[in-house]
Amino acid sequence: MNRHVICKTHELPPGTRRIVEIAGRSIGIFNVDGTYYALRNSCPHQQAPLCLGAIGGTTEPAPPGEYRWSAERKVIRCPWHGWEFDLATGQSVFDPHHLAVRRYPVTIEPPPCHEPCSVEHYDVTVINGDVVLHL
Repeated sequence: MNRHVICKTHELPPGTRRIVEIAGRSIGIFNVDGTYYALRNSCPHQQAPLCLGAIGGTTEPAPPGEYRWSAERKVIRCPWHGWEFDLATGQSVFDPHHLAVRRYPVTIEPPPCHEPCSVEHYDVTVINGDVVLHL
């Protein structure tokens, strides 16, 4: 597994993000309430810079006419058209069952997707105070 040191933890405090270019990929690294996430910086809909989007909660499945808000489930909203993706999995909130979630801890391979459904996501850990991205 290739390791890429991104920064020291104090350089990426909670509520911040950093967009980096690694191996020809634009990747957003996020610190959300002390949990680190990494996503490919490209919305599958029209390749918008996804990682510039707002992060927040989302609605959850509910019976017709009822709305349930979840602040715990963190999603990123595409800045162009508002498509939402789960930060932890990369799955589309709109169509999460179209494809199985794919994680790429060792290699990156695009999912065989003919419709927008998920974005690539990457493992991020903290090692001796360094935020480390795993490709």
